[in-house]
Amino acid sequence: MNPPAPSQATSQESIGILISLVRSELVRTMEAELQASGVGLRFTQFLILKRLALLGPMSASELARAVELDGGAMTRQLDQLEGKGYLRRVPHAQDRRALRIELTEAGDVLWRQTNICNDIVLEAAQSALNPTERQQLQDYLGRVLKALRNKT
Repeated sequence: MNPPAPSQATSQESIGILISLVRSELVRTMEAELQASGVGLRFTQFLILKRLALLGPMSASELARAVELDGGAMTRQLDQLEGKGYLRRVPHAQDRRALRIELTEAGDVLWRQTNICNDIVLEAAQSALNPTERQQLQDYLGRVLKALRNKT
């Protein structure tokens, strides 16, 4: 039996496809906005800066989980961002074998600049929604995420 054609997809399949398409478009639009602003970052690098800015210093493995990267990919991203002077690896205060990743002053300045790009993209993405709908969308997506995380 053949899978249904895209126009015949069930509502459960369609929501998954729609979420995937929205994410892809957000990433593409964010990367275009970053490039237009003169920032030479990819979306994943932006996410790393964002997590560090909002959550503070953390281990590379904690950061990898926060942005959903595997260890090897995280190491490559950290090497690139550290090479540009946006973050640094510092010894952990309680465990001398461990390192913490933290933003440098230049990384914090870049985060503030890129956060403006993020605001522009998210505003554009929600421009067809009124304030109540925006809150409902955030609530619905949060509940879907929680349900999926509780399932596993």
